[in-house]
Amino acid sequence: MRLTQVYALIPLVAFGICSLQPAASVRRAPGAAQTAATPEMDRLAKALAGDWETVETMERGRFFPNGGSRHGIVHARLSAGGNVLIYEVHSDGSAGKLDGFHTIWWDKTTKVYYFFACFNGAHPCRMRGTAHWEASTFVNDYEEKIDGKTTRWRDTFVITPTSHTLTASMNTDHNSWQTVITTKATRR
Repeated sequence: MRLTQVYALIPLVAFGICSLQPAASVRRAPGAAQTAATPEMDRLAKALAGDWETVETMERGRFFPNGGSRHGIVHARLSAGGNVLIYEVHSDGSAGKLDGFHTIWWDKTTKVYYFFACFNGAHPCRMRGTAHWEASTFVNDYEEKIDGKTTRWRDTFVITPTSHTLTASMNTDHNSWQTVITTKATRR
């Protein structure tokens, strides 16, 4: 490509980059609510969007030999034009500090919610399964490697208008789930 052709492309590239920026008229104030892009995201946002105070309890066992707890906050909001729910977590206590987020979105093709998780730790970000509704309970199933063996895990969100309880459980055999962490969240 000749230099004159490169110079001719510069305005096109600049226009393309600028067009990716939101127009001033559609910028939202911090904390402004977004409208859900699909009925599935609307249902999720009605259940989880908002500000929450949390109390986490770690069961005594393999992962927490002495048990433990944390207190913190969650801020959950729609983003990306109402296509994604960001569930941001900050807590601290005897079980250590936890900072991170879940990103949850609905996939029209597969008809499931996908989870992406990022938290402080050695391996901070990864896909974390798929989720679905079981009546008014939101359930995320995923797998983790423990001692080289793939283990099934489940995050269960039991939801009320003013609270939700998230139970993280590990499958100990084909039909038995062991609670590892229980997080109780109350609307602020």
